[in-house]
Amino acid sequence: MTRFWAICLGLFLLISGPVRAEIILSPGDEVFIQVPGEKAFLAPFKVEDNGKILLPEIGAITIAGLTEKQAESMVKRRLALVYRNLDQYSLTLKGHKIRIKILGLVNRPGQVSLKSNSNIQMAITAAGGLKPGAQLDKLQLKTPDRNIIFNYKAYLNTGDNSLIPTLKSGYTIFIPASPLMGNVELGNESSNLFQTSEIDRTESITIFGELISPGTFAYEPNINIVDALMLAGGVTRYADVSKIRVVTNNSPYQFDLRAYLDSGGRERLPPLNSGSTIFVPVEVKDIGSSDNNIYVMGEVKSPGAYENSKSAGFVDVLANAGGPTRFADTTQIRILKKSRPSVVINLVEYTKSPQKFRLPILNPGDVIFVPEKTDMNEKSWLKITNDRAIRILGAVGNPGRFEWDDNMGFLDLLAHAGGPEERANISEIKIIKNGNQNNPKNVTLFNLQEFIEEGGDFNDLPELRAGDTIIIDELPRDPTDNKASWIRQSADSSIYVFGEVGAPGRYAFNDKLGFLDILGAADGPSDAANLRQIRISHRDGAGTRVTKVNLALYFETGDESLLPRVVPGDVIYIPGKDSSDWIDKPSNRVVRLMGAVNKPGRYSFTDQMSVLDLLAEAGGPTEIAYIEKIMIVNTTCCSDEGRIFNLHDYVSSPSQNKLPILRPGDTVYVPDKEHSSQARWRQGLMDAVSVVSLILLGTNL
Repeated sequence: MTRFWAICLGLFLLISGPVRAEIILSPGDEVFIQVPGEKAFLAPFKVEDNGKILLPEIGAITIAGLTEKQAESMVKRRLALVYRNLDQYSLTLKGHKIRIKILGLVNRPGQVSLKSNSNIQMAITAAGGLKPGAQLDKLQLKTPDRNIIFNYKAYLNTGDNSLIPTLKSGYTIFIPASPLMGNVELGNESSNLFQTSEIDRTESITIFGELISPGTFAYEPNINIVDALMLAGGVTRYADVSKIRVVTNNSPYQFDLRAYLDSGGRERLPPLNSGSTIFVPVEVKDIGSSDNNIYVMGEVKSPGAYENSKSAGFVDVLANAGGPTRFADTTQIRILKKSRPSVVINLVEYTKSPQKFRLPILNPGDVIFVPEKTDMNEKSWLKITNDRAIRILGAVGNPGRFEWDDNMGFLDLLAHAGGPEERANISEIKIIKNGNQNNPKNVTLFNLQEFIEEGGDFNDLPELRAGDTIIIDELPRDPTDNKASWIRQSADSSIYVFGEVGAPGRYAFNDKLGFLDILGAADGPSDAANLRQIRISHRDGAGTRVTKVNLALYFETGDESLLPRVVPGDVIYIPGKDSSDWIDKPSNRVVRLMGAVNKPGRYSFTDQMSVLDLLAEAGGPTEIAYIEKIMIVNTTCCSDEGRIFNLHDYVSSPSQNKLPILRPGDTVYVPDKEHSSQARWRQGLMDAVSVVSLILLGTNL
């Protein structure tokens, strides 16, 4: 019977063909996802290096490591959250690829996608091919388990596939460099990954400088310096071949290649060893060493060293150097002397009146320096020295550091800086003379606003000198901006507003503003402000004094005399309604209300008010109030008198019950129901029942 079933199984396998192993999806694969009617699914989706595909409206889904059927099931579950009709949905593998990382001496190192049956040669081709100098007999393959070194050159010679390993996704191929080649890129990712054999510095020669291909090269016995230079591609046309320097065994040598080629004497060759260093310098022309040389530098046509005769002067030497360029600042030409201070020549002034200027006599070794003209459009302010510069800061169009000339004036500088901005405080322009700002004599104020409005004499404008600093403060953009810019305001020109206003803070103030102006700048009083108790602290004298303002009365009468005069430095405080009345009024002008009312406290009271007005002002009695026994304590000159008021009886029959007289200074107490006689009787009855119960319980025991 067993033999029969075995024959049947064999026939079935023969008819159905070989069983195909299920492919495991991996990075680089592409899958088709069919969702009829959705254009976003027409193109295939690629499995990225992180193992995920990115689907529209779904996001990233990890399918690497799954079979085709498993991936189809997982993706369908995710799609069902968004798409309703998935009757014709399917997921099909378009092409199975493997992802290989290839590093080292290839033209395009990195990740490559290959067909599943690709080999090493296909991976190298996908990476752009090999670079010259690759060591083909020691290629390396990194797998998750181990590193494999194989002879790729033998494969190229024989075509034997058994000489190269099989590739799978996630493998890394590294192409090392031959130790016989120079210019090896050391310390990169690939060399660190596989710890390849770099050129040993003790078994190599380092060649650098003016060479075609400088680098580190493997040392070979009997190599001479000419051979070494050829390894580096030879010298460039800028090389100084007469001063080649060599260091061998910590001993320096100088080699003249030109002299060696002229003589052929091998005794001129310096010794080379493993670890030697060769340097080829750039050729530098020697500066003339004539005793009559004068040096011209800077913005001239042909700077350099010029031999000067005794009959030649400053203009002759400058002309010999081609004259100043169009970028030269000919007002600040300097002659540098060896043992004397430098001389400044203003060539512009000299050309105007040559007979008035006596140019200095030049001596051998002198240096003529023609500086570059300062361009105000560049960050070149360092080219202007302090002895000819002036600074302007603050609210001007172009603040900065400017070149100064004594022929300029205050308005010239202001115009050169773009003029004051719209928000500039030109009534208090600060001028700091060249010196210590802490010295009051070095700081002056100028009112340009008054100068413009009233018409001033130009002789009254501030006199400026190089090294001075001008500061123009910025006015606030709007009232609320005061808080952001208060530090720019002087305390002498500010008023402080605190308390129940829309925007308390520190505000700029001048003699054209009044109390209502500064209150309006602070966004006015808030709803909780107590307008009858405003306080102003004046600090303009030797001491301080306080003024009380009833702004509510001003609004009722319009009497301008009620408004105080405020000056810079004053402090305005507007208290709140809830916090100021009882503090500001003495006890003989208020009534105290305590007990079971909604808002107990101190209340302003007059003879025209009654106890009902007081209770109403306090929100009335609470639900637990015992209104049948409201206690009123009258304070007199001799003693205190207490009375009981039954609010319940008064409300029931007001004609038969009179309201008690209430005077300022009295105290009204509304007890709660727990203090009533009924509540105390019920409590006593409950206590008696509790005692009887305890006695009966003890008897039964």
